[in-house]
Amino acid sequence: MIDVSGIRHVQARIAQLQEKFGIPGGVPGVTFQQHLQREMQKSDGTRSVSPDDPAAVNISSDGGKTGQRISFPTVSENLPLADRSLGVLIDGAAKKYRVDPKLLSAIAQVESGGNQDATSSAGAVGVMQLMPDTAASLGVNPYDKKQNIEGGAKYLREMLDSFDGDIRKAVAAYNAGPQAVRDYGGVPPYRETQNYVNKVLDLYH
Repeated sequence: MIDVSGIRHVQARIAQLQEKFGIPGGVPGVTFQQHLQREMQKSDGTRSVSPDDPAAVNISSDGGKTGQRISFPTVSENLPLADRSLGVLIDGAAKKYRVDPKLLSAIAQVESGGNQDATSSAGAVGVMQLMPDTAASLGVNPYDKKQNIEGGAKYLREMLDSFDGDIRKAVAAYNAGPQAVRDYGGVPPYRETQNYVNKVLDLYH
């Protein structure tokens, strides 16, 4: 025979807590634990963070034995990329080539909306819209999402180095090519490139 005394004790305790927090029975689609957590968060101003959230960390004042979960924004939370997993790839590529992940993410958003399946009429491919010749010179396969993003990060690094870290010129060069930026001493007077630069920098800032 199963001893249900322990279960009854737990149920009684839950009922007490429900009454304490003013929870009239169950809330459709929400477990008691979830509801209790929300009520506790209302009192201390925190928001719910999933235990699986890679951006969440534990902080505490007692050597890590207990702590409150807090979250810092990731690239994929800052920008409406088509695929949230791109944030991980963008962060990795940005770290590898020492570029700002938010800038790289902004370029990805304007280029393709973060869509690896995107292609242009000119033949540009993937998240970072790499031309086949450019991809070949960068040593990446533009049809592979990870390599496509790393190729874009590497190319952005080259443009930043070419223009002494000038982000505006580097972004213009990503779109129109470095020679056009050199020829005009800045963003070329092409409407497409000027709109492109403004969109990227608006997202970046």
